[in-house]
Amino acid sequence: MCGIIGYVGEENAVPIIIDGLKKLEYRGYDSAGIAVFGEGGFFDVVKQKGRLPALEARLADAPIEGNMAIGHTRWATHGEPSDINSHPHVGSENKIAVVHNGIIENYKEIKERLEQRGISFVSQTDSEVIAQLAEYYLQKYSGDDLTDTVIRVASVLEGSFALAVMSASEPDTLVAIRKDNPLIIGASGHGMFIASDVPAVLRHTNRVYYLGEKEIAVLKKDSVQFFGMDKAPLKKKLETVSWSLDSAEKGGYEHFMLKEIMEQPAILRETIRSASGSNKDILDSLDIARFDKIVITACGSAYNAGVVARYVFERLCRISVEVELASEFRYKDAIVDEKTLVILISQSGETADTIAAMREAKSKGAFTLAIVNVVGSTVSKEADVCLFTAAGPEIAVATTKAFSAQLVVIYMLTVRFAAQLGQISEEAELFAEIASLPDKAAEILAHTDAIAKYASVCVGCKSIFFIGRNIDYAIALEGSLKLKEISYIHSEAYAGGELKHGTISLIEDNTLVVALASCERLYGKIMSNVEQVVSRGAKVLLIGSCVGGDFARDGEPDDATAPDKGVTPDGKIAVIGLPKIHELFSPSLSAIVLQLFSYYVAANRGLDIDKPRNLAKSVTVE
Repeated sequence: MCGIIGYVGEENAVPIIIDGLKKLEYRGYDSAGIAVFGEGGFFDVVKQKGRLPALEARLADAPIEGNMAIGHTRWATHGEPSDINSHPHVGSENKIAVVHNGIIENYKEIKERLEQRGISFVSQTDSEVIAQLAEYYLQKYSGDDLTDTVIRVASVLEGSFALAVMSASEPDTLVAIRKDNPLIIGASGHGMFIASDVPAVLRHTNRVYYLGEKEIAVLKKDSVQFFGMDKAPLKKKLETVSWSLDSAEKGGYEHFMLKEIMEQPAILRETIRSASGSNKDILDSLDIARFDKIVITACGSAYNAGVVARYVFERLCRISVEVELASEFRYKDAIVDEKTLVILISQSGETADTIAAMREAKSKGAFTLAIVNVVGSTVSKEADVCLFTAAGPEIAVATTKAFSAQLVVIYMLTVRFAAQLGQISEEAELFAEIASLPDKAAEILAHTDAIAKYASVCVGCKSIFFIGRNIDYAIALEGSLKLKEISYIHSEAYAGGELKHGTISLIEDNTLVVALASCERLYGKIMSNVEQVVSRGAKVLLIGSCVGGDFARDGEPDDATAPDKGVTPDGKIAVIGLPKIHELFSPSLSAIVLQLFSYYVAANRGLDIDKPRNLAKSVTVE
């Protein structure tokens, strides 16, 4: 959610902090701020509601500088978006400055105790209590240094937090600590960094430490020390990030989302290579026969990938699969035990509900397997085994390439399991189908004009429905989510057979229905649903590898791989054909068309596609 960046070093910290905040915009925010330790021995703080240009404008009017600073992009939880509620927060006597990502569940009790001691609060946030409490402890326990104070504060806080803290009494020291929210420490030739995520520091360094649960980092300009809550020293490995700075830049595209959509052939190819290489030993070591069932748990698009996985697992492996929203799994007293394989899917590996679901599953003896994009993330460290996707940094809030990479890992895992169980004899043929996905994705991306053209006529839609059957229904869920995330158009996804059980009452003249048709054995069924909605006035966008030449233009060859299959004479049905692929792997191709469709609809509406309102890239709070 919120983004944190801190720096202590030899250079002016202000431009470094602002640049780092720009790299963290994808996390979602409604205000931003910076605190610099100034020459007067106190903190100069500038905070501003709105986007970063507003903060930059204030800094241009009243410049500040210093060699140590912390910055923050806030996604409001407690208190409305405002200048006062923005971070950083400082203590009443300007001796402590703090930025915080997370939620402090016992902040009201702490606030009441501090107010009884005469301390006044200025904001509505839960985060201000951290600054006030730290300043109180620093003064009350006069022998304490900043590290001791942070440990004392952390022992009182309930909830989740990632903190970067400065003290006027130690003008050369930054202290960080985390619980349930990510922090990395970057080491460069001119100083040390604290950040919520790697892209914030890539301009300066690709050498990072990943801070663990309740681990403390004490940074000076040319060193960092790590401690546990008992202040016992810790040794940590300095890791080299393989991402390049270019991968976190737009590279000439108007939006990160479009860039990331266009990167998918390369991402699919690299993920397949990884699953055949570094992930292969893990795949080979897993004995699926020891489990009675599989439970998949995730949130958002990762949950939709899990729904796809259910169809693939059950069809190929003939094993029972349940798919649970992580936010529900953690509270439902799930029936799992040592014979259950729990698969966790998360792009960031820091999703709060998914972490909690993982810990709940492990406490009941289940074996946990994670599919994660970020090395060093909480899920990747705590799961029993982890398969990494190879999506690289994904900056747009709406996931595209990370989702596609998750699907490919799921396919390869399932085929390997099915072969272990003796349920399939065509393992090589199925892997060959998976290996063909990058080229077929590239084929779709070479013909985006038809998708953009159709999206241009959908700008005025108030509601759009997605339908599909079997695995097409699974990917319809993702198409609907993608559209509503970035276009703000209401959309819903339904299993085609459910239309007549209530949903069809919503269909009226010119309602748009997007129908998925890559499940060949159910093609006739979904076309029956298409006819039902058309007869009630709907317009249909039909997408799939089964569409054939039913709606091809006169004289156009009956080629289901052609990206644009034309429009019916009555203008009611537009058709976008997909390359032929095994139906269980078709979601990878359908997803790309649905991503492009959503992107172009949102672009035509002139919206902030990479940073949709109210959303954050990594949901690290409940």
